[in-house]
Amino acid sequence: MATWNGRSRRKATGGRYTQSRKKRRFEVGREKQFTFLGKPRLKVYRTKGANAKSRVLATDVANVTDRKTGVTKTSKIITVKQNPANPNYTQRNIMNKGAVIQTELGLAVITSRPGQHGMVNATLVEQK
Repeated sequence: MATWNGRSRRKATGGRYTQSRKKRRFEVGREKQFTFLGKPRLKVYRTKGANAKSRVLATDVANVTDRKTGVTKTSKIITVKQNPANPNYTQRNIMNKGAVIQTELGLAVITSRPGQHGMVNATLVEQK
């Protein structure tokens, strides 16, 4: 069953809205597809206006930026250390925005949305 991103048929109070039109094609959403740690895989979707959106299904590299020096380097991802979105994502090595990953350069926080941007961008975390 497809995900639908249109207006709800119910009001916040629980009352019903009267249906003014049917569902539209542009209101249909897509199911979640997680970004895993592994051999790089990319999926390209056609979006409105015949544009393309790429989604990372799996990757083992990240563009890591050091805020102190302003230098960005491509680094290999070792593992997912923490994921505030869901503790289970850490065990399954699922990456999304806000996840803390262990890279060859050190701990980094993901700042991009891999399912939307098609890449993993991260910034180094200062060690205390």
